[in-house]
This record gives sequence, C-alpha cells and structure tokens, in this order.
Amino acid sequence: MAPDMGTTVETERGLVYGPSGKQLDVYRPAEAPRPAPTVLLWHGIGPDERDVLEPLASTAAAHGLLVLVPDWRSDAADGGRAHLLESLAFARKEAGGLGGDGESFVLAGWSAGAGAALGVALRPESVEGWRPRAVVGLAGRYDLQARTTGAAPLADLDAGREPGVPVHLVHGSRDPVVEARYSRDLAEALRAAGRTVPLQEPDTDHAGVIMTAYDPATDRCVPTTAEHAVRAGRAVAEVLTEAAGGGGAA
Repeated sequence: MAPDMGTTVETERGLVYGPSGKQLDVYRPAEAPRPAPTVLLWHGIGPDERDVLEPLASTAAAHGLLVLVPDWRSDAADGGRAHLLESLAFARKEAGGLGGDGESFVLAGWSAGAGAALGVALRPESVEGWRPRAVVGLAGRYDLQARTTGAAPLADLDAGREPGVPVHLVHGSRDPVVEARYSRDLAEALRAAGRTVPLQEPDTDHAGVIMTAYDPATDRCVPTTAEHAVRAGRAVAEVLTEAAGGGGAA
C-alpha cells in the first residue's frame, strides 16, 4: 500500500540483523533530515511476518520516520526472545548508519510484539539498562509473559516496576482476536501508578489496526484498502510520529 503523505519512501529489504541470520526491512523517507526519528516495530505471533507490517511501516516512514521491521519466530525454543533482542541490539548499533537514531528510538509492537516491547521498558536490565524513547503497543495483551523478558507486564507493574518512558496504546474497538479490554486494563494499571497513558480505540479489528485484513486462505494478514483499516493505520502512524518526537507524558 502506498503511503498517504506525498513523501517518497525508500525501502531496503533483507538486512541480516544478528547471529540467527534473521532479516529485517528498513523504511525511510527520501531526502529527509538525518538522523530521522526512529521506530523498531515488531510483528505478532506469526513466524517471520515482517511483510505484514509493510503498509503501516511505509505510512509511518512517509511521516518522516525511519522504521525497522524485523522477522522473529514465536515458535523458536525460547519463544522468540533471542530474535527480538538481536533485532534490538542491531537497531541500537546500526540505526545511525541507516539514517536514524540508534541511541533514542521508539520500541513498538503489534499483538504479541506489543507485550514484548513493553517488557523491555519494564525490565531494562535485560538490555544492559537501555530503555526506548517510548513504547507504542498495538492490539496487545499484557497479562501474558512478554517474549523478551518472560514476565507479564501487568505482573511487573503490580510488583512496582515502572516503564520509565511514555507508553502509547492503540487497540481496535472491534478486535475479536485480542479484545480491547486488554489495553484498557494496562492503561488503568499505568494510570493507577500516576502515568498519563493515551489509549485510542479506532473502529477496526485486529488486522485493521495495522492497515491489513486477515486472509483465511493464506492464514496471513494482507494489505487492504478498507476505509476503517486505512483510517486506523494512519492514526497509528501519527501515534508513532508523536512518540518518536517526544510527545506524550513520561
């Protein structure tokens, strides 16, 4: 799907990001000032589905962001932890050379990727004390173990851990796969701890929040031009842009 901002987006595909040999794709705005605000965007539980996030990544790049989208495998022996953390290490080391910011960037995820992203902020010791600039969670569950840390984000919050950075949430109000109440529960827990947590619930479903539709024939999410999905994806791109620019309350 083409971006909607009138900005040319350059795509670099298939960069190997670590010892696992897994690959990621880079989306960047052409002729943008560098370093561009940067987002590392994790897909959901389907193994090696970085292509599923292309519509959203392209739209976000058209807003001026450098977006890195890696493959990872939830069916790996460790649940995908090594792949996710390898991609994070790559972003920290290499984003600068790709036109972005490797020191301070947004960590975002869809579905299972959302809890994985928040887990890093709650347990920075898992990544040498590093925290992202912000976390953006899309259609996630936070009562399950994060793939990055092995601990449920809600349990970490209950135990007194703090994400330490802004958290932005988006969840389709018609999501039948991961109900919107899971994001509401997280927002309530964070607000109880004194944090301001923007939560948007666009009128779309689990796939629509990333500008896709579920295709039963292939068991994958594919690009769609459905108005509800396009509208939701544009809203998510704006959230990513705000988070990457330092918007939101810590």
